Amino acid sequence: MPILSKETKAAILGAIHLKTESVDVPEWGDGVTILVSEMSGLARDAFYAKKEGGKVPISQSQADLLLATVVDETGALVLDESDVASLQAQGTAVLDRVVAVAVRLNGMQPAAVEDAVKNSAAAPSGDSGSSSASTSASQ
Repeated sequence: MPILSKETKAAILGAIHLKTESVDVPEWGDGVTILVSEMSGLARDAFYAKKEGGKVPISQSQADLLLATVVDETGALVLDESDVASLQAQGTAVLDRVVAVAVRLNGMQPAAVEDAVKNSAAAPSGDSGSSSASTSASQ
C-alpha cells in the first residue's frame, strides 16, 4: 500500500474513497435496492449546517440525510430537495432502516459524534511527532 508522499499525493487524494453499502427496500418494489454512501467532509458540513438554528422534524432530518447519502453506481447523488416531501411520506420502518446504515457509515451515532468532538477539541496543533504507521484496515 502506498504511503502518502509528495509523489503519491495526487493519486491518493485525487481518488474518492467513500464506503458504500446496499440496502434492500422491498417496500418500494420487488427487488428494489438503494446504495447508501459515506459523505465527504464537505457534504457532512452541509448536512450539519442545515440543522443549525433550531429543531428539525425527525422525518425532515432523515430525508436530508438520505439526500446526502443515497447514490448511484457511479457515486452520484440520486435524490434532491424536490424529493424531501415524498421521502417524509414513506413508512418509518423504511426510513429508519436506511438512515441507520447512513448513520453507521458516517460515524454519526451519538457516542461517535461526542468522541469526535472531544478528540477534535483535544487534538494538538501542528505535528504530533509520531512516526507510527496507520493500522487502519479500511484503507
